[in-house]
Amino acid sequence: MLVYGRARFLTRALVRARNAHTARTHKDDSRWPGWELVVGIEVHAQIKSRRKLFSEALSSDMTSSPNTHVSAFDAAFPGTLPRLNPKCVELGVRTAIALNAQVQRRSAFDRKHYFYADLPSGYQITQQYAPIARNGHLRLEKDGIAVRIKQVQLEQDTGKSTFLPRNRLTAIDLNRAGMGLMEIVSEPDMRSPEEAGNYVRTLQALLRSVGSSDGNMEQGSLRCDVNVSVNRIGGPPGTRCEIKNLNSVKNMMVAITCEAFRQIALLERGIPVTQETRGFDEEKAETYSLRSKEDAPDYRYMPDPNIPPLLIDQHYIDAIRRRMPELPDATRARLLNQGLSQRDVEVLMDVDSGREVGYDGELGRGAVAYFDQVSRGRDPKVVVNWITHELLGQLAFRNETFKENPISVEQMGNLIDLVHSQKVTGTSGKTILRHILDTRTPELPTRIGEDLQLVLVSDDGTSLENWCRDAIAALPREAEAVRQGNVNVVNKIIGRVMKTSRGTAKAQDVRATLLKLLQS
Repeated sequence: MLVYGRARFLTRALVRARNAHTARTHKDDSRWPGWELVVGIEVHAQIKSRRKLFSEALSSDMTSSPNTHVSAFDAAFPGTLPRLNPKCVELGVRTAIALNAQVQRRSAFDRKHYFYADLPSGYQITQQYAPIARNGHLRLEKDGIAVRIKQVQLEQDTGKSTFLPRNRLTAIDLNRAGMGLMEIVSEPDMRSPEEAGNYVRTLQALLRSVGSSDGNMEQGSLRCDVNVSVNRIGGPPGTRCEIKNLNSVKNMMVAITCEAFRQIALLERGIPVTQETRGFDEEKAETYSLRSKEDAPDYRYMPDPNIPPLLIDQHYIDAIRRRMPELPDATRARLLNQGLSQRDVEVLMDVDSGREVGYDGELGRGAVAYFDQVSRGRDPKVVVNWITHELLGQLAFRNETFKENPISVEQMGNLIDLVHSQKVTGTSGKTILRHILDTRTPELPTRIGEDLQLVLVSDDGTSLENWCRDAIAALPREAEAVRQGNVNVVNKIIGRVMKTSRGTAKAQDVRATLLKLLQS
């Protein structure tokens, strides 16, 4: 009876999986005509907490010396016991809410046994069977799809092994051991490498927006395992292979593409795809076998006897929901409602997605917060133009990121007000902006404009007329051409006046004065 019940359950699960597999309308892909690619992703995001998941040791970063952030529990000393960090739980709940997932009132921790040199206890504490959240989804606006989230689970990170070829030794650094991770497991809902890349970028931005992880793939705080399979269009799901430890979106997309071609080549030759775990060689741009299904370790999961079940009260969940920061979709909608163009919104959001994330949910200031503060009482379209075109352009020219921006909200607002009130020209405003970036001065643009003599001349026009007469005298051939009717040549004389006035004259006033003098 139990066997029959289990068989019936597995049959229903298989039917549900196949229904989910065929739910999306197929789109032809010229890279593999007649085939469909199916991708699911497991993302391991390091929780940005000041302390580790089960110990009082401080979290480490790339600047920490090896083995300086290790407690007795992290090193698996006998007799040490875990103590759950409540901040990690809070950030896990934040993430679950942002992913529209169901936070479980009861979750539990398991031991996953395997033996690596950088795992001193011989097991990893995780939530394989009773995760903190289930059944969420992440909307991908660019692709017009929603990727289902199977579960979100809390777990420990491992240490780091570094092979030293000169000494023929492997060095173990336990600074990372025991740091909190969130494993975010998607359903196989993506159908191209581009959708997979968009999913990871969108997830990165979401994690940063709620302050639960900095999502920095280059530093290893976000890593991806990708499950890839191919099948004939309309056919049953193919055999999946898992590609482990992909550390950039670009590498992940290349690895998915290479694995799809590999599996299709096998199937077209009549060779079945073997379920296995594979790695990715960046230099050769190909995947390689790590272990087959038969060689996969038996992790011997068991409930952790030292950690009681995690019981979460609904009031606790509601309190976190009320304190949730603005999510990217809501931010995008708000900016569009202010009259910003889609392009300007995307530029702000892209820059904002790289903002700093503080410890324990402390949100860093990004481009959107900067824009919000500067635009108070000012035209949002004018403000976003100065930020996206002038400020970001100058920072990019200097190979600097937005977090290195030295121009304060007060300085940027004062600069925009100067230009808007026509006390300085737009050209002079750009000069002032470059001056602040070059000198890192805390002075307001009003004072800088006066010191650099960039404030517009407010006399009766005598100075402007004198500059124009000097320019006409300095460029007699161009002046004669304008008198003969070639008005376009006047632009060269205008440039001479603007240079003499150091940008304090308005170009349209200069043009009008020159034409008046030359055509009278």
